[in-house]
Amino acid sequence: SNETSGTEEIIAESFQQWHDSGGSCPEGTVPIRRTTEKDVLRANKLRRFGKKPIRHLRRDSSGNGHEVCNYHYQSLTHSIRGRKLLCFWWFLQVSPELYGDSYPRFFTYWTTDAYQATGCYNLLCSGFVQTNNKIAIGAAISPRSSYRGRQFDIGLMVWKDPKHGHWWLEFGSGLLVGYWPAFLFSHLRSHASMVQFGGEIVNSRSTGAHTYTQMGSGHFAGEGFGKSSYFRNLQTVDWDNNLLPLNSMHLQADHPNCYDVRQGRNTVWGTYFYYGGPGRNIRCP
Repeated sequence: SNETSGTEEIIAESFQQWHDSGGSCPEGTVPIRRTTEKDVLRANKLRRFGKKPIRHLRRDSSGNGHEVCNYHYQSLTHSIRGRKLLCFWWFLQVSPELYGDSYPRFFTYWTTDAYQATGCYNLLCSGFVQTNNKIAIGAAISPRSSYRGRQFDIGLMVWKDPKHGHWWLEFGSGLLVGYWPAFLFSHLRSHASMVQFGGEIVNSRSTGAHTYTQMGSGHFAGEGFGKSSYFRNLQTVDWDNNLLPLNSMHLQADHPNCYDVRQGRNTVWGTYFYYGGPGRNIRCP
């Protein structure tokens, strides 16, 4: 593929903005983003602070007005009483509602019931257990990729500890950030049923039209390297913690005139895809 001919511009390791000021934490402690009064006031209600807002919107594939562009691999679907159980983790986010700015941030969010009663952002309530003193969850990412400029990668991996059953998160080159304890989950006690990669936006249609919220770089997948956002070297982890290439993949874009996705495969990037878009435009009213 010629789409990835600019890969020599990629910096394989990306860090966080708070490191720029020389911030560090002593052994035995972890960095925690300071919660301000403004952070709490931005939440709908104090009891909802740290959780996803409950929205009553039109439903797309992921529900509650959330639109997705993703690439997913499915090995087994579990269900109880005919209803799929949905467990999610998300890791990269732009959320003025939560943080008060438009910086992309490395964050964690988990839920075991599709956002109904469980789940939490970062370390704002119990769930994720952080073990690393170099990564601040919820902190802004720096440096950041730019349109037609330099592109920066973040490596992420999630896998299950076969001995204790915890789900571990790795950031960059071997930095263990922490884990989600096994007791949080029911059907994830043994393995995951689906792995999804991609982007999500919230489209409330509060003005009766589609939101202008951008996904990824704000440019469609067809623009390719240096312009569109991407995932590369997609793999899954098997029972023996071996990395395996993906099979039986499926592309999904809820509204391809607003945000789209395009896949590829080569020897440098393995399995990859470009995704994103501008949101509301002449073809996406």
